[in-house]
Formats: sequence, structure tokens, C-alpha cells
Amino acid sequence: MPVASLDDISARVGTEVGVSGWLTIDQARIDAFADATEDRQFIHLDADAAAQTPFGGTIAHGFLSLSLLSRMAADAMLMPVGLKIAVNYGLDRVRFLAPVKSGSKVRGRFVLDSVEEKAPGQWLMRHIVTVEIDGGEKPAVTAVWLTLLII
Repeated sequence: MPVASLDDISARVGTEVGVSGWLTIDQARIDAFADATEDRQFIHLDADAAAQTPFGGTIAHGFLSLSLLSRMAADAMLMPVGLKIAVNYGLDRVRFLAPVKSGSKVRGRFVLDSVEEKAPGQWLMRHIVTVEIDGGEKPAVTAVWLTLLII
């Protein structure tokens, strides 16, 4: 995870702070997510039935794409020097805009929207995150993601 001083991070509000590497969303990853969540809708698992839909094949769960934000953040999100722990604080807005077809690659683009001190040693960071699909016209996901930092 990229590291910077809290002052340097705060100075980046309103700018793109990082872009993750590409992650492949293959059928094995989709199947594993279906097993973990017990969401076994046919559009995720049954290639023959999914081929008959407008998607033309199996697609990732929207929540799978969203869950990868944590992995993407490891490449892209700036964390302050002296950080004790960063915890997921929630999401203000999530939209699933385009399906991620099995075999596609996705990456996260992070724009720092705000940094706010909530209590002594506790800072709330707000990022606008876009999950892009390699070669796609529209993003898979857009979200406003909140992270609480304990310094």
C-alpha cells in the first residue's frame, strides 16, 4: 500500500491518488464467490443458460466486483505513516453499471474526495472509486467508499 504523510494525503483531496493493477475475473473466481455467498443464480454459474441471455455468457456477481475494492486499494490507496489500522467504514453510494463477463479484467481507480478528523487519532477518508473493465465502454461499478483510519 502506498504510504504518505497525513498532510500530503490531505493535500491530494480532489485528485486521483492511484489506480490498481488489473485482476482477472475468471469462472473459478466467480464459482468460489458463489460458494462463499450461496448466490448461485444461473447467470453466474451455468454457461449454457447464461449464453441465452443478453449477457451472452456467465457474468460476475456485482458484489464480487465490489468486494475486490479491498484488494484494489492495496495497490492504489494512500495510507498515512504511523497507521495502526484501517477499517472499512461503509459505502455511501454504489452503482453496478456494466456486467463483468467471465474472463474479463478489472481494475480500480481511486479519487480522494475528503479526509476528515472524526476524533483524536481517527480520520475518515472518502474515496470515489470506479471499477473499470478492460476494453469496456462503461465501468462495472462506481462507489463512494469510506475508510476509518486509526493513527
